[in-house]
Amino acid sequence: MRDEFAYEEAQRHLKQRNRFAALSAVLGLTSLLAVGAAATREESLVLVPITSERLALTSGGVEAHYLELVTRDTALMLLNRSPESLDYWMEQILKVADPASHGRLKAQLVAIVEEQRGSDVAQAFVISKMMVDPEDLRSTATGTLKTFVGAQVIASQQRSFEFTWRRRGLSLALAGFRQLPDPNQAQDQDQ
Repeated sequence: MRDEFAYEEAQRHLKQRNRFAALSAVLGLTSLLAVGAAATREESLVLVPITSERLALTSGGVEAHYLELVTRDTALMLLNRSPESLDYWMEQILKVADPASHGRLKAQLVAIVEEQRGSDVAQAFVISKMMVDPEDLRSTATGTLKTFVGAQVIASQQRSFEFTWRRRGLSLALAGFRQLPDPNQAQDQDQ
């Protein structure tokens, strides 16, 4: 009797173990399939509408049109400033900065803030042309940079600014900016 009871009990435990093993195998296979699907699926992020068209940034790369819109907004934010808004101006630019470039960009911005603080000098930038390179993550905004003292325009010059971008996952961040040399000045100096 004892042997029969032990045999039945062993069979019951064996069946239970086999059910758990089958359930574990199914769960493991499901997890493996889910990880595989997540790793190979193209990610996309629907962006806030800043234009009348719908935009999305995918894991496949940055579209030229999206890079142009980001450059436009960043150039206007960066190049339109007045002494009254310098702290806000710098804070907003640093929000779009790449973490790896944050220190270098902040040093450039602090130099501008120190130079302009307490003065009546303001500037405005009007974009006339934009070139983007989504492969190299670079863009150039060309336009008229106007400098004001109070309400008086003291300078109005054609300038080009280059923006360098860095991508991390689905995020696009400002890695650097610089004013490009004026080709007319270089020709004048050569003559």
